Amino acid sequence: MSVLPLVFTSGWASGINAYAVVLLLGFFGATGVSDDVPETLQRPEVLVTAGVLFLCEAVADKIPYVDSVWDSVHTVVRPVAGAWVGALLAGHSGSVNDVVAGLVGGSTALASHTVKAGTRMAVNTSPEPFSNIVLSLAEDLGVGGIVSFAMFHPGAAAVIAAVLLVTGLVVLVFLISRIRRFLRRRAQRREERRLADRSSGGPPVR
Repeated sequence: MSVLPLVFTSGWASGINAYAVVLLLGFFGATGVSDDVPETLQRPEVLVTAGVLFLCEAVADKIPYVDSVWDSVHTVVRPVAGAWVGALLAGHSGSVNDVVAGLVGGSTALASHTVKAGTRMAVNTSPEPFSNIVLSLAEDLGVGGIVSFAMFHPGAAAVIAAVLLVTGLVVLVFLISRIRRFLRRRAQRREERRLADRSSGGPPVR
């Protein structure tokens, strides 16, 4: 059976939380739940590193504005992780070329990362912090549930991931105005700080 459905699902999930994907796949492989997980993802140092970074993301993802900074840093990390996991899965199964799987995993991760980062910008236009926490928990639970489901039903999980990805992209289109407002507000705050620093650094009074 082709491993592409699992590659697609793991790519989508990597765009949201790459560390959770590596941690879950490694755990399923190490515990014998699935034989489709390559040994690289089961190595103790990989699991420990993914676990620590997952905890860091779990905290940063729930703090307004910090989550957007974290997303900016991971604009490269998440697609690369999706491509890496996809290539490993393909190489382990031998059913799909690892380059093709890497392209599928990486491009899917980039698309879902774009949805996540854009949605967070829109949410940060709200003054209350609770929406960030709720959204972050929903993302973590969604990634955990769909990746776990993909271990047993990869085709169905890929369909769910595709529906969520398309839905997210459509929602993102409607949120563009809020995202622009968020970016203008951030630029305005930077300009206000710059003017305040300039006024406070004026010539001393004699």
